Amino acid sequence: MTTQTLTPTPERAAPRFTLSRELRLAVALTALTLAGLLLGAAGEYLLASPPLMWAGYTLAFLAGGIPAGRAALHSLFVERKLDVDLLMVLAALGAASIGQAADGAILLFLFSLSNTLQDWAMGRTSSAVQALMNLNPEGATVLRGGQEKWCELGDIRIGDVLVVRPGERVAADARVIRGQTSVDESPITGESVPVDKVPGAELASGTVNLNGSVQAEVLRPAGESTLARLVTLMEQAQTQKSRTESLTERWESPYAMTVLLAVPAVYALLRFGFGLNVDDAWYRAMTFMVVASPCAVVISTPAVMLSAMAAAARGGVLFKSSAAVEALAGVRTVAFDKTGTLTQARMTLGDVIADDGHAALALAAGLEAHSEHPIAQAIVTAARERGVTPIPVQDAQAVPGHGIEARGADGLTVWAGNVRLAERNGAALTAAQHAALTRLGERGSSSVIVGRGAQVLGVMGVADALRPGIAQALTELRASGVTHPVMLTGDRQEVAQTVAAELGLTEFRAELLPEDKLRIIGELGAHPGAGLVAMVGDGVNDAPALARADLGIAVASGTDVAIESADVVLMRSDLGKLAGAVRLARDARRTVITNLLFAFGVILIVAPLAVAGKVPLPLGVIAHEGGTVFVVFMGLRLLGRRL
Repeated sequence: MTTQTLTPTPERAAPRFTLSRELRLAVALTALTLAGLLLGAAGEYLLASPPLMWAGYTLAFLAGGIPAGRAALHSLFVERKLDVDLLMVLAALGAASIGQAADGAILLFLFSLSNTLQDWAMGRTSSAVQALMNLNPEGATVLRGGQEKWCELGDIRIGDVLVVRPGERVAADARVIRGQTSVDESPITGESVPVDKVPGAELASGTVNLNGSVQAEVLRPAGESTLARLVTLMEQAQTQKSRTESLTERWESPYAMTVLLAVPAVYALLRFGFGLNVDDAWYRAMTFMVVASPCAVVISTPAVMLSAMAAAARGGVLFKSSAAVEALAGVRTVAFDKTGTLTQARMTLGDVIADDGHAALALAAGLEAHSEHPIAQAIVTAARERGVTPIPVQDAQAVPGHGIEARGADGLTVWAGNVRLAERNGAALTAAQHAALTRLGERGSSSVIVGRGAQVLGVMGVADALRPGIAQALTELRASGVTHPVMLTGDRQEVAQTVAAELGLTEFRAELLPEDKLRIIGELGAHPGAGLVAMVGDGVNDAPALARADLGIAVASGTDVAIESADVVLMRSDLGKLAGAVRLARDARRTVITNLLFAFGVILIVAPLAVAGKVPLPLGVIAHEGGTVFVVFMGLRLLGRRL
């Protein structure tokens, strides 16, 4: 690596959908098929030129038929199954065999056009992975040996210090150690509002630094970053199928075989049963084969599921599979872990009971600044957020099991801790202060008593605070159709009762071990009308319950074990997105049902009409391919959904 003059790294253009090489080839072949069709039709109907007619139709058959034929032969001889491509090629050849080359060319053109539109539509949904990968910068500026150096992404190591300037993307998960800024996290979490970052705050790879220049210590290499993990999960999600999707794929080959065997039966019935001539009977049999082909049935589910997963990922909810989308649509019962899921898993100062709350907090912050305990840090943070200046103290010393003591400016001992520390300093609590301690204990708060000498200045309550907006999130979840929310926690009964009351939850279970949560998940699913059961958690102790539930949902701020065990990940740890995800999943399920009913309806209605001679081959092709395109675009509609 050599030192070089540094300029802000040029950002890649905003991700947008572009035509892949395969899709460009498909478009070209479809265009050639259309050109051949038009040329052949002109030679047959306008110019009465047989050479021109056959040249045009030959071009259409080659451009439209060879790709489908290759795919059909690959499926037949490599995958050992029949598919729709074979039926279409045989139908086109059958039409040509009875002098209806124009109809065969029309069939191949519309089939080619339909496949191209499908590829385009499915590419719109699967391009989410490529869009995520494009969020990775080529490298980053790293501070090594007191010098700034440009490093490739793979050369960035844990402990390196990144220099991230305004407009640059963060190359790896890191923690700010110098500077302040705001960051656009929308590509990763779906958060539309810039998030302020100060020393100690974490930066996720792929996010964009908006204004201030910061230095940040790398926490994980680029290959293990939030963005890399998200890309991996997205890739896995697109290969795992829902039950409906798997079922339709499993029946595609047997159904295609049934249609193929039915064609000679239809021909024989028309030829010998109804006395039609050879050409008419064969023509109707070919039309029947086209109309009865299961293109729309096969594509109905994946078009919808991939679109739903892409829309959810854009909103900060990652489905690991289409099976997870299908499962969420049936969820009626949701069990929530408390700590780290409903709460922030971070101690926060709540009540300050004192005659002079400002003075009591200032002294407590001055004392607790000398401690690394989470409760102490909660008090220091609260003082900073409330604009309270800590009172300087001297000779601060921790008293194990009691709290902290120091010497104030007047020479008196100042202290902050529990009742034992108050007694140690000869301080007596008033009846009101005793009542405050009792009340805080019942609510699950840890109490901190602050005093000077033998005088108690105040009582403070520190507790794990609820996530912002969590009560509203639960209300919206009920409105989305989740009828049975329940809280599961290892905390004491009194703490659980307080949190449940604040959230409006009527059911909770407290003092649970991991095996208790596992058992309760099974019990919840056995209740009449419970529907499918989802578990929302964040910790190692939640992993068994996440795996046991019909659907496991993890918050991204949780442990790797929980995230790996879950089927859905809330990338911003925002439970407010869950209600939107439920509505999206149910809309996806309704769309799948609509698509399947439509696809089967076309077959059931048009196929008998084709046998009866009421539907000519071109119209049958339009019904078949039009239905396929319709179900694809019904699925593509979900791409525009917002959670």
